[in-house]
Amino acid sequence: MNVRLWGTRGSLPTPGADHASYGGNTSCVAVIAGDARHLTVIDAGTGIRGLGEHLPHDLRRVDILLSHLHLDHIIGLGFFSALNWPGLEVHIWGPSSSVLDLHTRLSRYLSPPLFPVRLRDLPCRLELHEVASTRFEVPGLEVTAAFVSHPGATLGYRLDDGFGTVTYLSDHEPALGALVFPQSPEWTSGYDLAAGADLLIHDAQYDDQEYPDHVGWGHSSLSHALEMARLAAVGHLVAFHHDPGHDDRVLDRIYADAPSTPSLMVTPAREGAGFLVGR
Repeated sequence: MNVRLWGTRGSLPTPGADHASYGGNTSCVAVIAGDARHLTVIDAGTGIRGLGEHLPHDLRRVDILLSHLHLDHIIGLGFFSALNWPGLEVHIWGPSSSVLDLHTRLSRYLSPPLFPVRLRDLPCRLELHEVASTRFEVPGLEVTAAFVSHPGATLGYRLDDGFGTVTYLSDHEPALGALVFPQSPEWTSGYDLAAGADLLIHDAQYDDQEYPDHVGWGHSSLSHALEMARLAAVGHLVAFHHDPGHDDRVLDRIYADAPSTPSLMVTPAREGAGFLVGR
């Protein structure tokens, strides 16, 4: 699998020179498993607009896996050029809800007065899929989805191409309610998705001093992300969803002593970074 980060920022885009090293676009990860004509995208933050400028001309299908529908994870959707390709097969997968279907929830954003174009008017061949804790397939990948700890219906994803495994747990607070973290695996949100993954992309929005003031907000400290990675015995942790208040200097300080070891590599997410997984 080829994995590329197109948006690494959490909560709010942060343009400007002070955020250029790690990136200011909100969450978006592109995954290609073998055939570049089939593209899988995880989340549709502002980073998806840049991804849309680099699509192959012979693209056949796009699958967009939405972790949840908070604005920073869907705000780029209407600016993704693939949605305006006549006849292109596009699938959007998102968390199911007991209240409203996925189309209705997405249409709250993709409709006037917030956006000028409605979902029904897009020229691509669009299909929406409601996802609970389940497994499904997209071209080249088996996807496992499960609900995780974050306010509102939120999914984590595990992608397997038969050669390697990538887990995506952005917007995740596995330490919520735990007096000591980590606890046993069966009581840890996201553990089954992350267990043994080659690459874990995990929320690390706060440093240890900030987290106590944000308990219950649905995000992790770097220390919690590290403990999650160790508990799940992953090979490589990519610390993701940087706080909008953390400029490059702050992130350089936070990650200066990030403890990579032979059993666990630790990398802070940087916009544009790529990873080859499983080959």
